[in-house]
Amino acid sequence: MSDQDRLPPMQALSVFEAAARLASFTAAARELGATQPAVSQRIVQLEADLGAPLFERGHRGVTLTPDGQRLYEAVRQSLATIRDATAEIRARRASGGLTILTDAGFATFWLMPRLAGLKQRMPDVNVKVVTSQQTFDPRRDHADVAIAFGDDDWTPCTSTRLFPEEVTPVCSPAFYAQHGHVRTPADLAALPLLHVQPTEPVRWLSWTGWFAAQHLRAPADEQGITFNSYALVIHAALMGQGVALGWTPLTDSLVASGQLVRLIDTPVVTARGYFLVRPPARPEAPAVPLFRRWLFDECHTAAQPASNAAGNSH
Repeated sequence: MSDQDRLPPMQALSVFEAAARLASFTAAARELGATQPAVSQRIVQLEADLGAPLFERGHRGVTLTPDGQRLYEAVRQSLATIRDATAEIRARRASGGLTILTDAGFATFWLMPRLAGLKQRMPDVNVKVVTSQQTFDPRRDHADVAIAFGDDDWTPCTSTRLFPEEVTPVCSPAFYAQHGHVRTPADLAALPLLHVQPTEPVRWLSWTGWFAAQHLRAPADEQGITFNSYALVIHAALMGQGVALGWTPLTDSLVASGQLVRLIDTPVVTARGYFLVRPPARPEAPAVPLFRRWLFDECHTAAQPASNAAGNSH
């Protein structure tokens, strides 16, 4: 075998894939359970082996060079194939199943429409979905993995961000047709607003927080309707009963299908979001790696239309 045909070490490629996907050596180190200097050293060794820079280093992270982008696409696809094959083999030998804990909104609007694809990827695994509106607690919640909403403080669990909290007011097309005067955030103050029952501490953006982000004062809650479930909030919006806060990616498919429309061009984005969380004290179920790869693939696919469909959908 010639020197040009020689493959780089698999461990170096795995480190490179994580750093490229997360655009951060620090985040890659956290995901891999390594240190940032160790990740940086692996990348430097890989660049020396290939004779080409793979990243451009900056103060806010790293970006791929053209050579790095080409290698990343090849490594990502190859590692995904290897992970799927090995995880499927492990999953087929697993006894029991996979328990996924998340909140009702994510389960209803994001996970449920994709469960058929998940079962196709893991046909021999008994998948159990459990919902809770409480903050994920690994000492209380007995799940193999959690898709949890919060601010990335999941100590001592390992976590990977899936989606940021990105919120835009939404309503039904019929409701919008009746209130065509809406042009600015201030216009929403006169409309019936649909609320999710607040929690202590506050876990997600409320109408009060949304108006504050627009430098406006929120109207009194009595003007709208409050529900203890986000699924009920969205159902009320679909029935034309008011305006709801639409979380990406939960309402994306409803907007794409025309069942809901966005009222404001610019979403409010916070530091919170959805994270894949795994309790380190719990033995990893054999199906977890396959589920993790499936989830990352779905998140990557879901993000593609969002980048091209940003802005007002009416």
